[in-house]
Amino acid sequence: MSSTAMKKKVLLMGKSGSGKTSMRSIIFANYIARDTRRLGATIDVEHSHVRFLGNLVLNLWDCGGQDTFMENYFTSQRDNIFRNVEVLIYVFDVESRELEKDMHYYQSCLEAILQNSPDAKIFCLVHKMDLVQEDQRDLIFKEREEDLKRLSRPLACTCFRTSIWDETLYKAWSSIVYQLIPNVQQLECNLRNFAQIIEADEVLLFERATFLVISHYQCKEQRDAHRFEKISNIIKQFKLSCSKLAASFQSMEVRNSNFAAFIDVFTSNTYVMVIMSDPSIPSAATLINIRNARRHFEKLERVDGPKHMRHYKS
Repeated sequence: MSSTAMKKKVLLMGKSGSGKTSMRSIIFANYIARDTRRLGATIDVEHSHVRFLGNLVLNLWDCGGQDTFMENYFTSQRDNIFRNVEVLIYVFDVESRELEKDMHYYQSCLEAILQNSPDAKIFCLVHKMDLVQEDQRDLIFKEREEDLKRLSRPLACTCFRTSIWDETLYKAWSSIVYQLIPNVQQLECNLRNFAQIIEADEVLLFERATFLVISHYQCKEQRDAHRFEKISNIIKQFKLSCSKLAASFQSMEVRNSNFAAFIDVFTSNTYVMVIMSDPSIPSAATLINIRNARRHFEKLERVDGPKHMRHYKS
């Protein structure tokens, strides 16, 4: 990345009460789910600049969803709102009683995006899925996803089911932010080399402020498909508990008879998690390998161009 900040405009839209500000507050402002109940409705557009991975700045536009504001977005504010958009995130309340109106506003957004930012990536979050009976969730989401993909043509949209009460919110936002990281292939290549050199089962890279998973590499098959988001959620809550005690979270080691997991500060903008199952490799060796790789990954965040992992194994 260059030394200057790289700004990406992200529109967060949807009807009033759909849960936009709650999810933004959990991901970027360290709220816990129960605390979002005291958040009020967004008035017009709330702007926030979220620094992500050092040089990447998400210019987040949280657009209030009341009818008056929505109509203004498509008329008097149209060019201002929809110009230079990198990502549109449209949030649907799965239990909305005004689905037809929701779809109408979504289509109006798409028309404005096509006109002003035709290369923008589109994400639809079918939100508050915790309110749907568990045995109905797959069916309802699939139906909604099919409708949204059909309505979105000729644009492509990616759909996620989300809830502030489980790991699905982290999964969606990790996937969205992943699309905005400019050197992500290079990052993944180096992470793979690092994992192979130190003989790790799996290596995860977390963004330091949000604890979203931005890259990972696995050498062994893992059973839990939702493990990344669960870890994000657990560690973020633990970090919050530390901060309430005026302590800071630095690192953690968890070990049992089957594996050892190390979570440690990696670069100035990331944490790393390393999973090892080989009992013959001592903890000290893994921690030295993490420390030795830091300098290389710090350079990756600052400098463009291909870099290759040197042999860091202790």
